[in-house]
Amino acid sequence: MWFKNLIIYRFSKPFELSAEELEEKLSEKRFRSCGSQDMSTYGWVPPLGRHGDMLTHAANGFVMVCARKEEKILPASVINDVLNERIETIEQEQDRQVFSKEKKTLKDDVIMELLPKAFTKSQNTFAYIDAETGWMVVDASSFKKAEELTSCLRECVGSLPIINPALKNAPSAIMTQWLQQNPSVPAPLSLGFDCELREPGDEGGQISIKKQELITDEILAHLDAGMQVSKLALNWDDAQTFVLGDDMIIRKLKFTEVIEEKLDAINAETAAEQFDADFSVMSLSLRQLIKDLIEALGGESEQ
Repeated sequence: MWFKNLIIYRFSKPFELSAEELEEKLSEKRFRSCGSQDMSTYGWVPPLGRHGDMLTHAANGFVMVCARKEEKILPASVINDVLNERIETIEQEQDRQVFSKEKKTLKDDVIMELLPKAFTKSQNTFAYIDAETGWMVVDASSFKKAEELTSCLRECVGSLPIINPALKNAPSAIMTQWLQQNPSVPAPLSLGFDCELREPGDEGGQISIKKQELITDEILAHLDAGMQVSKLALNWDDAQTFVLGDDMIIRKLKFTEVIEEKLDAINAETAAEQFDADFSVMSLSLRQLIKDLIEALGGESEQ
């Protein structure tokens, strides 16, 4: 349940559904496993896993949901081996060449024949809605994965007015300033020991720095030459460490012993109670992290 990545969305209109109303709407797309002819399926599962039946989990005004994607594992090499064998048989037995249009039909037939025998893999994606502050947070490291969840949610609720945070400043520009004008990272944020520098433009080069002090003459020279920070490791209030990207995706999120101490003070007797405690501590902590990070980057645009 503990999030490892954060993609943050801002509600452009208040999210007004209660947990109970959202539960009812999500039930329309409850997850089902792949059938014999399905390449993949996508739907909602209980956030508590085998410890719960509800498709939503509410605590302190936050509502968590969980989507599952199941896919058939059908390697292209396996498909091509069967397809090439079938084409060769036709060409030999019928003494003719198989052209592209027929190859496509044969390939579709091969896939349909192999699908029932294919293994499957599944992956869960968690997200939570913080209606009070107007954020939705998805545990994903790519927009593609996050948008699978938001698209499915939009189908269920009918409308999901969310946007990526509209900031006054580009994150790369602010992160570059933090390294050029040290010490300028606003508390309670502080620098970590990893960063990535990138030259402007799609074809620009990049430099990755790992486990090093980031305020050095060498790094400053690269920045003075026009490179910008595209990823930067940060600490927040000694409670979390993460890497912030210029795309505003938070990756490699880790919770420190400060968070563990808060959980140790909670006496949970069941798996459901422990999940509730974990979710409450995590969501409240991330609410403050997001607030402080947005402010440190210069705040949201008023437009």
